[in-house]
Amino acid sequence: MVPAYPCKKYLIFVIRSPGYAEAQNHTHVSEFHLIGFSEDPELQPLLLGLFLSMYLITVLGNLLIILAVTSDSHLHTPMYFFLCNLSLADMGFTSTTVPMLIVDIHTHSSAISYTGCLTQMSLFLLFGCMDDLLLTVMAYDRFVAICHPLYYQLIMNPRRCSFLLLVCFVVSLLDSLLQNFMVLGITCFKGMEISNFFCDSSQLFSLNCHDTFSYDVIIYLIGIIFCVFPMSGILFSYSKIVSTTLRVPSPGGMYKAFSTCGSHLTVVCLFYGTAFGVYLSSSFSLASQSCAVASVVYTVVTPMLNPFIYSLRNRDIKRAMRRLLSKATSPQLFHFMWRKAVN
Repeated sequence: MVPAYPCKKYLIFVIRSPGYAEAQNHTHVSEFHLIGFSEDPELQPLLLGLFLSMYLITVLGNLLIILAVTSDSHLHTPMYFFLCNLSLADMGFTSTTVPMLIVDIHTHSSAISYTGCLTQMSLFLLFGCMDDLLLTVMAYDRFVAICHPLYYQLIMNPRRCSFLLLVCFVVSLLDSLLQNFMVLGITCFKGMEISNFFCDSSQLFSLNCHDTFSYDVIIYLIGIIFCVFPMSGILFSYSKIVSTTLRVPSPGGMYKAFSTCGSHLTVVCLFYGTAFGVYLSSSFSLASQSCAVASVVYTVVTPMLNPFIYSLRNRDIKRAMRRLLSKATSPQLFHFMWRKAVN
């Protein structure tokens, strides 16, 4: 005889939040797709030639600045020491984005791995912050040279110059690491498409499927630190320079003071002007094309123009370049190289 047990039925309800289905579709991606430029096959050869030529001009121009300064003992001064490091930062700044862009155009591929994206973003932030801080240090150097000329060698001694360069590097590295760790903390992304031709931290934060308020606050604080404080230092330095220069009785001394600052001031205006252009285009424009074009001006055109600005407006740099080119094209050098090749 089989015992009769009461038959009980249980109805189980699974309650899911409204964003559950959406969160299920957002996972941690292994690669991203850069959609900064048009994929029209007719434009690809033109873009390839344009970016390749601009990159070569940038690297060669900044290398000439470095070689001219290092080969001429008359230019071993704090101003040209910081100029060499600015040229190195410019080469690193443009080398983090343009070579990969050239390869992507050549291979017709827009994919970049997650690790490669983080690496590119970290190097881009490192060299970009180095540019920003070095321009501030160069403004301070001009301020000491013009406003306190008698104490210039004492204040801007080699130890202090090396210390200022180390501070620029350490602060830039900390900013790069901070934003890198913030991106690593993102557990899921809304998609894989980045509306630019390189991995930008702001674009990656916008792909976060969770609340981005804390990220936005930190990014704005970083922007204030690396924009407001350096700009304030540069404006303060040039306000003191202008007030000191206007008290110079001789027109020749006034012209010399302004000419030494003209190149640096032009580069500062170009750097911050294009940076604000990128910020405004990314904030108020939804089109990826406009943001990419503004980024090209900021990351490619500005480092390319810096060597021309410094060499065309600086007599010492032009003399050093003439000596460097004359040594490079001397018959003795060709004869020496020929003997080395034969032997």
